Parts: sequence; structure tokens; C-alpha cells
Amino acid sequence: MKRIKLIGIILLLTSFAQAQNEVDALVFSQSFYQGTARSMAMGGAFGALGADFSTLSTNPAGMGLYRSSEFTFTPEISTGKTASTYNGMFGEDSRTNLGISNLGFIITNPIPEGTTSTPWRYYQFAFGMNRTNSFNNRSFIRGDNDEHSLVDVYLDEIWSTYPNDKDIADKFPFDIFPAWSVYVIDTIRNEDGDLIYSSPVPPGGIRQQKQTKTWGSNSEWLFAASANLDDKLFLGATVGLPYIRFFEESVYSEYDAADADPYFDEWNYKETRESKGWGINLKLGAILWPVEWLRIGAAFHTPTYYYGLNDVWYTSTDATLVPFYSTEMVYNRKDSPTGEYEYELTTPLKAIGSVAFIIGKYGSVSADYEFVDYSNMKLRSVAVCYWPVPLLMSDYSNMKLRSVGYSFTDENDNIKDIYGSTANLRLGTEWRFSNLSFRAGYAIYGSPYAKGNDFELTNLSFGIGYSERDFSLDLAYVNGQRSNNYYLYSSVNWETNPAKQEFTSNHFALTARFKF
Repeated sequence: MKRIKLIGIILLLTSFAQAQNEVDALVFSQSFYQGTARSMAMGGAFGALGADFSTLSTNPAGMGLYRSSEFTFTPEISTGKTASTYNGMFGEDSRTNLGISNLGFIITNPIPEGTTSTPWRYYQFAFGMNRTNSFNNRSFIRGDNDEHSLVDVYLDEIWSTYPNDKDIADKFPFDIFPAWSVYVIDTIRNEDGDLIYSSPVPPGGIRQQKQTKTWGSNSEWLFAASANLDDKLFLGATVGLPYIRFFEESVYSEYDAADADPYFDEWNYKETRESKGWGINLKLGAILWPVEWLRIGAAFHTPTYYYGLNDVWYTSTDATLVPFYSTEMVYNRKDSPTGEYEYELTTPLKAIGSVAFIIGKYGSVSADYEFVDYSNMKLRSVAVCYWPVPLLMSDYSNMKLRSVGYSFTDENDNIKDIYGSTANLRLGTEWRFSNLSFRAGYAIYGSPYAKGNDFELTNLSFGIGYSERDFSLDLAYVNGQRSNNYYLYSSVNWETNPAKQEFTSNHFALTARFKF
């Protein structure tokens, strides 16, 4: 399979025993910080500003600016929508989800004067959760293809495999074997009397479409400590335990939209996948407050080590067509075995530099610059691979596949080849008028790819806050925009034209903060 060189290429995988690849590594490595509504409204630019629970995920030294204890809770409503144009046809879909973006406690303790020889003022402990990524989205792609079909990819893969159930099921349990079982792939005899693979699905002149729904999140549970040295230097550390929940359902279809082929109506390939797993990382940070109007921050995040990530997936294929053995239209469906895979992922380290300008008691302007090198991601396996033999050799639906021990050599080579270093820039401002605060922010998350700027995400945000002595209520709105090319399938000989996609996300977050 040729190397992927464009962003957004997500393949309909063939002839692989597992679904994990360089695309999954990127999805689980990127962070688009959410957290509290105050932070979201200011573009997440709190690396030097501090005094917000969201800083536990960026620069934990920001916790050192707390003078009192606090509890925060942030529910949110998010919508993900993708509009696609493929071979001149337009399609779009969206999905709305209710979730929790933040939940946390910060315990602040003053240090009595004279109890230490150094001028420490406060120390803090905190625990809670910030959401770092949302997978909430739905997309719909459709268009006519006059040149080839996904079946052409299948035929290239299977040509050297002897045409019987056992050999095909052993090598291609998730895609080609179900297609073979419902006669999307069949055999005919050539002029020499030899059996050769063929298909009643026409090679082109068909409508192709794909519907995809994803949901879930990457939420990071946090345990942190910080200290305030003479209101000039603030130090902090966070142990992060990120937890991935990723769900995907997709249906790829090819059908005779013009009703021009008497032997073929449609066929569908459905895939369901669930990914879950924990990770661990360490974040260290410092903030220097040399003069009243300026704060300077720096933070370092170790790579996140995801241990025991577990994927479970299965597919089904159905078709309405005239098989070569018949003269009438027949409907058939075949489910694959269940695939289960346990693996590990190491994400890139991060370095963040920050600055904040304090304009008296009236407001602030802040900025974060974050460096990430996605070519340092790495996938690893944990054991060996086997297929249990079914009790009845004819009943392959009873198989359960567990794949372990895969080397990930090709995927890790692709990571080095495709991805590169990138810079993320977050800007924010806040202005206070009596009990009200008005906020705005802008963030650019650069392309993770070594070439091109596709998949660059831009966020524009606004918010308002109301504060009393011991209670605050903050509201934020964040609009995200991203574009990319999506390929329905790609192989050595066959590749669809790109579907031009425009992704839009909208987040509404409300934070209640209680000081004590």
C-alpha cells in the first residue's frame, strides 16, 4: 500500500489483522484543551495568567496564584458538523452531545510567617478532570465514480489466494471474506477453464457514499501540587491520567443510482469500533512575576504513555445483486468475527512558553506558544496473534479474533514519514467592569503533517462572567473550523478523488465556581 501523503486520508483497510494505524496515533495524541468556560472563552491562553483550574493541563504553576480554595464544575453542549464535496456532489451531517468539560477541587493553604527561612506564601493541592479532546462528529460523503469500485481493491488483494472459504477467512476475516460470502466477490471460469475472481459489481458507473458517526472524548484526571514563593515565582507539577473513550460507526455503500444495471442493486460495508484505555504523564511548570504588569510562564509535558489500549471491532457486509450462479436478484448479509486488540501508544512531549500582560485591575492580554513534534509518536504491541478455529468449519461467524504481537513497523515508519513538528498558538483577553467580565480568544492548532497545512484547526471564542465574593458563573462559546481531504479508499492501483471536507464545531460551556 502506498504511503499516505495527504491529511485526512482514512483508508477502508484491507488484509490487516488489526485496525490500529498512524491515523489512530494522531487522533489519540492531539489535545484541544477545553476545561473551564473562562479558559475556553480566552482561547486557552492561561499558561502565564494562572488562577484557573484549566492550568493543571497546560502549566500547573498557574495553580500557585490561588489565594483561596475552589470547586469548579463545567457542563457543556457540543456540536460537530462536516460538509463534504465528492466528485461534484455535496453532503453534510452533524451530531450534538452533552458532556462534562471540567470538574475539580483546589485546596489552598497559607504558610504562616516565620515558619520557614524562605518567603513561601501559599501551597496548593488539586485533583479533578479536564477534557482535552472531543470526538463528537458525524459526516456524509456521496458522489458518482465512473472509473472503479472498492471491489477493485479487494480483487487486487485476493488474486493470489485460492478461492475457498477457509483460505479467504484466514487472510481477510473482516472485509473480503464477508464480501465473498455475499457474492460481492465471486468466481468464473476463463477461456482456459481456470477459476478466476470476478464480481457482479460494475467497475465504475456507480454511486459511492459513506456515513460516519464518532463520539467519545479524551478526559484527563489530574493530581497536582504548587507553591507560591514571595508572589514572584510560582512552581507546579501535575500527574495526568488521561482516559480515552472513542466510538465509531460507519457505513460505506456502492449502488446503482441510475438503475441501469440489471445485475446489481447495491452493497454495503458496515464497521463498528470501540477504543478505550488509560495513560499517564507528568507536567512541570513555572511562572515568573517580575513586575506588576508582566507574567512569564514555561511548562514541559512528558510524553503520555498509554498502556493497555484496547480496541474491539467488527464488520458486516450485505449485498443485493445477481450472483453468477443465479438469474435473479438475491439479498445476502455476512457478519465478521469480533476483532480484539491490545496495544500501547506513546505521544509526543510538549513545550509551552507563555506571557501575560496585566492592565491594573481592569483586564489582561495573554498568549501561549506550544511546540509538538508528532513524528515522535510510537505504536507498540503486547503479545502474539491467533484465530481460534470454529467448532464447525462451515460456521465462521463463531470465530473470535484476538490480535497481539504485531510489530507496527510500517505504521511507525509512516508516522516518521507523514507527520512533523508544529506550533500551536493561543491568544486571549479579559476585561472587567464591576462584577462582569468580558472575554475573547483565538487559537490556531497547526497542521501535524510534514507537508501542507491541511487539518489546521482555528478556534474563535467569546465569553462572559459574573463574580461575587465566593461565587462565579462563566459562560463560553467556541467555534472551530478545519478543512481536509478525505479519501474513501486508496491502494497501489486504485484511489478515489478526494472528498473536500469542511469541519465545524460549536461548544457552549457553563462553569460554576465556588470559593471557600
